[in-house]
Amino acid sequence: MGIGKALTPAVRAVFLDRDGVLNKAIVRDGKPYPPASLAEMEIVETAARDLARLKDLGFLLLVATNQPDVSRGTTTLETIHSFHDTMRQTLPVDEFLVCPHDDHDACHCRKPLPGLLLDAQARYGIDLASSFMVGDRWRDIDAGRAAGCRTVLLDLNYRERGPSLPPDAKVGSLQEAVDWIVRNTQRDSL
Repeated sequence: MGIGKALTPAVRAVFLDRDGVLNKAIVRDGKPYPPASLAEMEIVETAARDLARLKDLGFLLLVATNQPDVSRGTTTLETIHSFHDTMRQTLPVDEFLVCPHDDHDACHCRKPLPGLLLDAQARYGIDLASSFMVGDRWRDIDAGRAAGCRTVLLDLNYRERGPSLPPDAKVGSLQEAVDWIVRNTQRDSL
């Protein structure tokens, strides 16, 4: 009899939106905006500890962020990369996936389309059904759903439409999102 080869465990990921999830969004008239400068960027206080919990469970941590201000000409990719370099100093993120386009660019990567997640799935061999998308806006939840991930909405009471379909969980903070993912991951492994 031949010896069976060991099964390779599935690559699981947590996709995280950036602004409003890992760093505080700048909210004006009920609508969230990214910080305009490093001086305005405030990383969520519990983010390093929360992400470390996910890394301990073996999750790949990928930030999937729309940055349409690049297409709009009000910021540059270099500025976006400087934000990410700063975040890497304190957060255990594996990769930052950036869509620099605006809606009129008709790209495949701008959330709510799932292009950023699907590109990462192809690159890393991610099992999307065992993965999660955490976001603070309808675009994040719709992208996660379209990719086949479970979704967690950080409900920060923005004045904008909700997701096309309800998220799997609705929470008030990144810490609560991580708690929900941990509970569901432990339940899945039983």
